Amino acid sequence: MTKPTGIVSAGYAGLIALGLTAGTAQAAEITPNVIFGSGNANGSFTVGTGAYNGPNITGPDAKLEVGLRAKLRFDENNAPSATYNYDGVDTYTFDAGAAPGGFGWDPNSPTTPVWSFDWSVATELAFAFPSANNTSLNALTYEMRIDGDAGAGTNFFTFDPINQPYWDHALGNMTTANGAGIVAASPSEYAALLGTSSVAQNSWNYEFFNEPTDGFFMSPLSTFDPTVAGNYRIEFEAFYDGNSVASTGINVVVNATTPVPLPASLPMLAAAFGGIAVLRRRRRKA
Repeated sequence: MTKPTGIVSAGYAGLIALGLTAGTAQAAEITPNVIFGSGNANGSFTVGTGAYNGPNITGPDAKLEVGLRAKLRFDENNAPSATYNYDGVDTYTFDAGAAPGGFGWDPNSPTTPVWSFDWSVATELAFAFPSANNTSLNALTYEMRIDGDAGAGTNFFTFDPINQPYWDHALGNMTTANGAGIVAASPSEYAALLGTSSVAQNSWNYEFFNEPTDGFFMSPLSTFDPTVAGNYRIEFEAFYDGNSVASTGINVVVNATTPVPLPASLPMLAAAFGGIAVLRRRRRKA
């Protein structure tokens, strides 16, 4: 995953969320394969499903799914880990702290958290291939809502992560194998793939968006500090013809890290050893 650049923000806060047959979020594997990167396993996603239909869709309702999960992106060796610390409902918990090295393009950045989040959308689950421009990715609109408030409240940056001029999502359909998603090499290829693909996935880190020099700066993240304990909310929703079809959301809980306290006897021993050292010094002076 490279740092996203050159994306234009687009919000859909005014869309009517009428929900056709939208279901509730649940803990599950996502239905398509995990097609981004390499070696990424399925599971520990918080998933929302729904169905939609319209004048440009013939046959049964199209089935749609969105999924989110958080993960340990940087372990003590600065390596990715399939560690989710998941409660089985919608919450993922990690220790506070900056990554012990971070990304190669921004090494040792103090604003890179140890955790990242993965997202997935599949606009046509029932058939291997979508109907181009009808049930393909570009036939819908989306809202990703990313929280920058470490406190109990939320301060969302809201945008459509799919309908953009160009991004490096892994794109495919229900037949795409694990890690085999296509990443567009140009804006024109990206636009074409949105019309023929039904699955989009990516893995993101707050480091991608928290500085004014980032290609896609999110102002609520301008004061983000990975060493501070907090609770962050991330939500993902899909709309067809302005109506909400499916949504999901996760909580990322960042716990403060505290030194492990010494047993009560150890300070006493340390004091005793210190006293012995003092006596030895005195004897040498004598």
